[in-house]
Amino acid sequence: MNKKKIFNDPVYGFVTVPTELLFDLIEHPYFQRLRRIQQLGLTNFVYPGALHTRFHHALGAMHLMQLALRTLKDKGVKISAAEGEAAQVAILLHDIGHGPLSHALETSIFQDVPHEQLSLYLMERLNEQFPGRLTLAMEMFQGSYGREFFHQLVSSQLDMDRLDYLNRDSFYTGVEEGRPGADRLIKMLQVVNERLVLEEKAVYSVENFLVSRRLMYWQVYLHKAVTSAEQMVIRVMQRARDLARAGVPVPGSSCLTYFLGRAVTLAEFQEDSDILNRFVQLDDIDIWGAIKSWTSHEDKVLSFLAQSLLNRQLFKIVIRPEPYDEDFQLGIVELIAETFQLPLEDARQLMITGKLSNTAYDPNSQETIDILTKLGKVVNVTEASDLPNIRALSQKVQKHYICYPKEIL
Repeated sequence: MNKKKIFNDPVYGFVTVPTELLFDLIEHPYFQRLRRIQQLGLTNFVYPGALHTRFHHALGAMHLMQLALRTLKDKGVKISAAEGEAAQVAILLHDIGHGPLSHALETSIFQDVPHEQLSLYLMERLNEQFPGRLTLAMEMFQGSYGREFFHQLVSSQLDMDRLDYLNRDSFYTGVEEGRPGADRLIKMLQVVNERLVLEEKAVYSVENFLVSRRLMYWQVYLHKAVTSAEQMVIRVMQRARDLARAGVPVPGSSCLTYFLGRAVTLAEFQEDSDILNRFVQLDDIDIWGAIKSWTSHEDKVLSFLAQSLLNRQLFKIVIRPEPYDEDFQLGIVELIAETFQLPLEDARQLMITGKLSNTAYDPNSQETIDILTKLGKVVNVTEASDLPNIRALSQKVQKHYICYPKEIL
């Protein structure tokens, strides 16, 4: 069979799958599952075009990795065929452990089980099925391979993952300001002492990238209506989980009810192969099917949340710089209890508070964005730029929010 396929991608045009291993990994059920997980969770509640999937994103990131490797080779960086394939495998599989509906399940069903760790576990599984052929890719993914720039291409503050999701998400949402200028940034890549750097003339492109990232977070990822919807999904899953673990029947697919019914830790994922087998059957379809069935559940909180999500009746959300004090929160809870005739404890489930945090660049991270000056010196981009914007974008911005049903107004 001809395994060197071409995909037609709306963002980049034709995307090539250059090796049989990459093709076989794309064909694997673990990877095909990503077709059924939307890249932006509930963002389509605000931007109707944001229906692209993790599958799209992974292929796009692989394409950008190909461009980056080609650029570095053209500049004299020695990269073997095995290293090039491994880097593409690592970026292709970087999100393979993602749960349904973006990050909602990482905290609402599991006990702090990050998708990056599940991705690694699934890579280990695949490495058994493709005897040892993913070992180098896993080392790059973890950062244990001797040539550090490969890990930086996969996971850093300027990696192929971020460049693709900013490019792709801005395309599908229509938020033009989010375009990061990926082509020019990739053309400016260089390697010094096995670390990834950018040529000095890329400084302003880095600034554009960071501005795009800051804007995409406020306009898309942390949009107030998107935040409301995502917090409602987290809360409905938590309510279903709590009911199931209290012995109340909660309908759902077999794999979803399994996780709702018991607390699963990261260690259990690694030790019990049956748990991982169940996880790779979970996708957005399980969640929406369950939410649809919960609209008629006898529990008033669960059914109200499910109906509100299904019909896009989102909670009112108010955002401000300072946190909300306990007396104000209690007042909201009492209004909810009175409006819906609920006990205070149940009414608390329909009020959500939290904070939004936006940091475009962390200059103190181990994975800094470094610039190679014309004098041959490598410096942090904050030192290389003569503009104040990059320093300003390095500041963390936090806002506090409270969500509650509009009915209490």
